[in-house]
Parts: sequence; structure tokens; C-alpha cells
Amino acid sequence: MRETADQLTVFPAFFRVAGKTVAVFGNGDEAYAKARLLRNTQAVIIAYGADPEPAYAAFLKAEGIAHVAADFEVSQVRGMTLVFAATGDEHLDQQIVAAARAEKIPANAVDQPEFCDFITPALVNRAPVAVAIGTEGAGPVLAQMIRAQVDQLLAPSLGRLAQLAMPYRRAVDHLLPKGSARRIFWRRFFSGEVADAVLQGDLSDARRKATRLLRSIDRPEGHVWLVGAGPGAEDLLTLRAQRVMMEADVIVFDALVPQEIVDMGRRDAERISVGKRKGCHSKKQEEISELLVELGRAGKRVVRLKSGDPLVYGRAMEEMQALRDAGISYEIVPGITSAFAAAADFELPLTLRGVASSLIFTTGHDLAGDVLPDWASLAVSGATVAVYMGRTVAASVAERLMQAGLSPDTTVAVIENASRRNRRLLHGTLKDLPDLEHRDELTGPVMVIIGDAVAGANFEQSQSLVGQSVETRELVRNGSHG
Repeated sequence: MRETADQLTVFPAFFRVAGKTVAVFGNGDEAYAKARLLRNTQAVIIAYGADPEPAYAAFLKAEGIAHVAADFEVSQVRGMTLVFAATGDEHLDQQIVAAARAEKIPANAVDQPEFCDFITPALVNRAPVAVAIGTEGAGPVLAQMIRAQVDQLLAPSLGRLAQLAMPYRRAVDHLLPKGSARRIFWRRFFSGEVADAVLQGDLSDARRKATRLLRSIDRPEGHVWLVGAGPGAEDLLTLRAQRVMMEADVIVFDALVPQEIVDMGRRDAERISVGKRKGCHSKKQEEISELLVELGRAGKRVVRLKSGDPLVYGRAMEEMQALRDAGISYEIVPGITSAFAAAADFELPLTLRGVASSLIFTTGHDLAGDVLPDWASLAVSGATVAVYMGRTVAASVAERLMQAGLSPDTTVAVIENASRRNRRLLHGTLKDLPDLEHRDELTGPVMVIIGDAVAGANFEQSQSLVGQSVETRELVRNGSHG
């Protein structure tokens, strides 16, 4: 047989142990760990050990687990469904495994892979749903790390939702034809209003909504999520955003959303780029709103994926109004806005006691007109100003703020591609900011943060806004520099 690197040496499977007897041999931490793991199941556990350690003994008593205070004998394994050898004595554990194998009973010896007929995984328990993570003994700590990540992703109510599904299986099989109709029902059962009601702890409402869903599956209702994709780093996407992306039939995304985040959606979801980016709008805002309405009316579940937070310069109002007017349900899934990610990259306090107690979000275009905005006086009094999309109007921003009375020596931080691996950090003062307009190598989204609090940032990893040679700029422009 040809073996390849991506083949497992074990076959993942689940043993049926409800009402069946499982033996755990040992007195210490190893046996205690196996008994705790088994307590997640309906197995009948028998603990064999002459002198269990106090914590283990207390656990056995509190859980009502049968305990046989005796040293190992071969006869003890007979009639068992599974055997765990967890004595801490390698030679004794091997004897226990040999006795179990002689009775054709699967056995596991702790920390001895060659004496394991099965491997106990790291377990995420949402009974009746279970996720088991194994590394074939190569990295137990890695398995625990993965378990912690999966545990965060799965809603605590998932088990109750799965239990609720069981009574509906027969009705679904009877009322809905095989194929897409059933798949659509179950996908919406596990991801829509029914799941939301279970998450809120209202099982009566969940049953009502499940019954209504079953009766209306031939005319499904559309729903739209306006989702914040965050500043760009995949691991800054919220857990809720990840969940709804796995529920979507269609993902409608902007050009500023990285492809890596778009790819985190459900594999078979339709993906539509609307390409909204300065200078290259593939669709007008009215067309995007019409598209969302059209998809919602077709019964689609749609994720409208926006960079940052949908309510911060995301033009969400037009889309919400269009959906309201069309009677299509929607909800907002917040994201991390770029100002926060940029501040984190610079280790920069956006507010600072005694220095800056206010924070202003604006776009550079707010300062491009003839009239200063009302908040300009706040900047003079010490507020931190976070300027979105400010590179092409940097000179105007600097000029107008200095005109309002802000000191030319006020510290400025500039971040391109905040939170991403290819981010670039620059620093200087307000009077240096006009130089930013000539930095053609900055092709990604740029955030400018201005204010006295910015002086507290960490500038060790940043470049100066001024003082670079023409040759250095050419290297940066050609991708040969940081």
C-alpha cells in the first residue's frame, strides 16, 4: 500500500458507551484525568486503585463513581467495553493493556502510544454534539490549544439546538422531498431565527419558529447581515462575523476587504465583489443597495462585508434604508474600526489622562472645504483626531488644522494597512503631514492620527515622514523596502 504524508495512522471514530462499563486503573492525576473525560459520557465507570489520591477520591465520591480499592488483577478487565491503564507505572500499564487485548477489549495506556488501541482526543462537548481533536500523540498541548479555539467558536447553546432538532427529523423527512429542500431547512434551522431563540434561552419561541420554518420552506425569507470585516487581519474578525459568514448563501464584499477574509465564508456561498474603492467603483452605492434588496427578495441569506466597522464611514445608512423600505430583515455585526487597529500597531493611547479626553473620527475630506468643521476647536483643546482616507488631502488637513490654531509641532502617526502583516508605520509632526501626499508607494488604506496623546506612541518600528532620500523612496515604491 502506498503511504503519503497526509494520511492518518488512526481512524477517527466514536465508541457507543451509554450504559456500558469502562474501567480506569490508577490512583493519581492520570487516572483522575481519564475519569473526568469519561464523565462527559453516559458510560458506567469503574475506578480500580488501591489508594486514590485525595482529590481523585473526592471526585469519585462526589460523582458517585464505583471504586474498587484493590491492586490490578487480570480478571478485572473482563466484560469491559474500554480499558484505561493510567497507573503512572509503565510496566504495570503494559500488563493491563496485555490483559485487555487478550480479552479483545480496546485499551489505552497513558503516554505510551505503542500500547494504545485508541487515542483519547481533546474534547469540545456540546452534547449531543462533540468535537474531538487528536494529534496522534505528537502534540497534546497543541490539541488543547486547538480545543480552546474551537470551544470559543461554538455557541454554548449548540447542544440544546441539536437536541431540539431531533423531534423535527421525522416531520422533515415526511413533509420535504430529499435534496435541496431538506438541506435549506436544516441550514436555516441551525443558523437562523431558531438558533437565535435557543441562544436567548427561549425554547418555546424556538419551537414556534421551527414549526413556522417547516411550513414556509417553499417560500424562504431573505435576511441581510451588515458585517464589519475589521481592519484586515483575519484573526481580528469577530466570532459573530465568522458565524454568520458560515451561514450566508451570498457574500457581497468591498475591495478593501482582504481575500483571506472573504475566503473564510461558507465554501459554497456565492461571492460578489462590488469593488468600492477610491477611483475604481465597480458599482455605485445605489446599485449595491438594489443588489441587497434583490438578493433578500429571492430568499437569500446575505453577508454584506465591509472593511472596518459598517457604521463608521461604511455608508450603511443607505443600505439599511433600502432594506427597511423593501421589508427585508437585517442586522448589524460590528467590526474593529481601523483607528483602533492603527493605534494598537503604534502602541498609541487614543485618550490619555490629563492630555486627551476626547476622540474624533473624521475623513480628510471634512477638512478640504472652505468652512472648518465644528470639531476643529476640540482638536485645538487636546482631542485626538483619527483621519480616515486622508493621504490625498494630507496637505489640506494640516493647513486647516494649523489654521484652526493647532500647533505645527503636534505629533502625527501614519499607518498603512493597519493590523496586516504588510503594514507600514510613519511618524512626524503636523507640519510634516503634507509630505504624505507624495508617498505614492502607499497604495493600501492609510490612517492618520493627530494629537498630543500621539507623542506617547512607540516609534521604534516606524519611519520618519521626512528626511528620506529619493533613492530610498524608489526602493519602497518598487517593493524592496519594508
